[in-house]
Amino acid sequence: MDYQILKTAEADGILTVTLSRPKALNALNSLFFKEMDDLIASVARRPELKALVITGEGKAFVAGADIAEMVGMNSAEGSAFSKAGQATFNSFENLEIPVIAAVNGFALGGGCELAMACDIRIASSAAKFGQPEVNLGLVPGYAGTQRLPRQAGLGNALYMLLTGDLISAEEALRMGLVQKVVEPDQLMPEVIKLAQKIASKGPKAVRKAKKLARAGLLSGFEKGCDLEAGEFGTLFGNEGTEGMKAFLEKRKPNWTMEKAI
Repeated sequence: MDYQILKTAEADGILTVTLSRPKALNALNSLFFKEMDDLIASVARRPELKALVITGEGKAFVAGADIAEMVGMNSAEGSAFSKAGQATFNSFENLEIPVIAAVNGFALGGGCELAMACDIRIASSAAKFGQPEVNLGLVPGYAGTQRLPRQAGLGNALYMLLTGDLISAEEALRMGLVQKVVEPDQLMPEVIKLAQKIASKGPKAVRKAKKLARAGLLSGFEKGCDLEAGEFGTLFGNEGTEGMKAFLEKRKPNWTMEKAI
């Protein structure tokens, strides 16, 4: 598929995707979801990829959903647009590899929801976050009411959801909404450095750690512990054995030696 909105670049097993509708502040429309669904499906078929990075072009990460497209929708069409966006963002969580958001600017409405669907969020000090849907008489449609309380706490989430106020990158860091804040010119170098660090680890262990952490949130502590014990065991006689041997032998692990599970 030829992409009109998404720009891609790849190096060392790291795929960087840039949303490119700068005149519309990268607002999310139906074409974006179509292209992103296609891209995610292609990423899922490529086991050699180690990490996915998502960022925006210009002064916005994503400034929200495309209001010009939504304004003419009826109730059924609005619900369908919401469900389509939820499905796309859920697919980030279902990818085996980590997804890192490089939040370069405004992350508002659907943009904040996109960032929250990623596994890790690194923000420029110039970034702003918000769920301003109440200003339009709406609520978030891409699971913002569900992810925000889980990531920032109920009180912080309700403050953002009910006031529609924007918050700074530093405030987002305090809430736990982002994991690190850097100067704008250091954003992409910092994110790529992080992706490279993750890519240097045991590839199966990275995938399993993401899977277990997300599964535990849904299944509860005891069930999550059972899942962890099972996955822990699968890495013996496999990638984990190679990693432990390398540690004892004071050498770098050769992850290509691991057996398929």
